[in-house]
Amino acid sequence: MASTACFVIVSKNDIPIYEAEVGSAPKKEDMSYHHQFILHAALDVVQDLAWTTNAMFLKSVDRFNDLVVSVYVTAGHTRFMLLHDSRSEDGIKSFFQEVHELYIKIFLNPLYLPGSRITSSHFDTKVRALARKYL
Repeated sequence: MASTACFVIVSKNDIPIYEAEVGSAPKKEDMSYHHQFILHAALDVVQDLAWTTNAMFLKSVDRFNDLVVSVYVTAGHTRFMLLHDSRSEDGIKSFFQEVHELYIKIFLNPLYLPGSRITSSHFDTKVRALARKYL
């Protein structure tokens, strides 16, 4: 069974700084816009939940048909959002934690301007490898 997964990192100013279609389902151009719309719609729910809990992993915060939005919020209020149709919550949490470590490495790079798009091919390759491993 093909899995659908769309991963986005959103800065604290609600600007997407990284996007990747990481599922094994066939990719269609119109579906990527559909996924972006679902994730964007979930931002309000994420913002409300982020201020009411101390947990970084907010689990599933929104649902659209058979797709679920899971979110991980960093201490700097950067949101890692995953739109998926899988059920492995432990795998999703591990995926978020390892991507957070990669994000910290990017963030600590003196040449990276916080809030700007992440264009590193190394980062993209690692995120996709983690998605294959955990999702």
